[in-house]
Amino acid sequence: MSVAVNDIIDRAETILQDTTNTTWPELELVDWLNAGQAEIVLLKPEASVTNDSIALAVSETKQSLPSGGIQLLDVVRNMGTDGTTPGKAIRLIERRILDEQIPDWHSETGDAVVKRFMFDERDPKHFYVYPPQPAASPGYVEVVYSSAPTVVASDGDISIDDVYANALLDYILYRAYSKDADYAANNQRAMGHYQAFQLSIRGKNVAETLNDPNAKEERNSPGNSVAARS
Repeated sequence: MSVAVNDIIDRAETILQDTTNTTWPELELVDWLNAGQAEIVLLKPEASVTNDSIALAVSETKQSLPSGGIQLLDVVRNMGTDGTTPGKAIRLIERRILDEQIPDWHSETGDAVVKRFMFDERDPKHFYVYPPQPAASPGYVEVVYSSAPTVVASDGDISIDDVYANALLDYILYRAYSKDADYAANNQRAMGHYQAFQLSIRGKNVAETLNDPNAKEERNSPGNSVAARS
């Protein structure tokens, strides 16, 4: 991350024609920038991603994300009992399949090597592993998860990816004009900047979908060609 908070704040102050912070104090603008970071991660969890090796809870199938984790995105592979030894890949499975085929899977003999994981989007901070972890020497797994963005100060850098700098500027302007919305023009400006903020996030979603290597592979697969389907 290399975009300075002050650079975005300076741009906002110039657009607001308030470089002396008469109407909108700098601290308030920084607070709105932090609120904008949180809003972006809410709309797009991948905007603040952590890839880490985490220790699994002993004698358990139910596991939790580390502190600050917002939503699980993937469980990639086993990382041994030391957290640094790459091991077997872990595949996603629907919980109902295990429930139907192995009703007692939660109480099976523990094993540090995870074969499957389960996730329910209604409970985004938890996931389940199969088999259960042993009572001693549990395993580690590599997980990818969305994490809460770090709160930043005026002398720091934004804590999400640099590509969101313009979206953060629009969010600050939306909040600033909303504060002074007694004037009809400011209310319109506020709504315009919030729409620009949302369009920026949606546009990134579209661009990522088009350039997703997995999606490209699927589109270019011979089995998906027009000729193959005809």
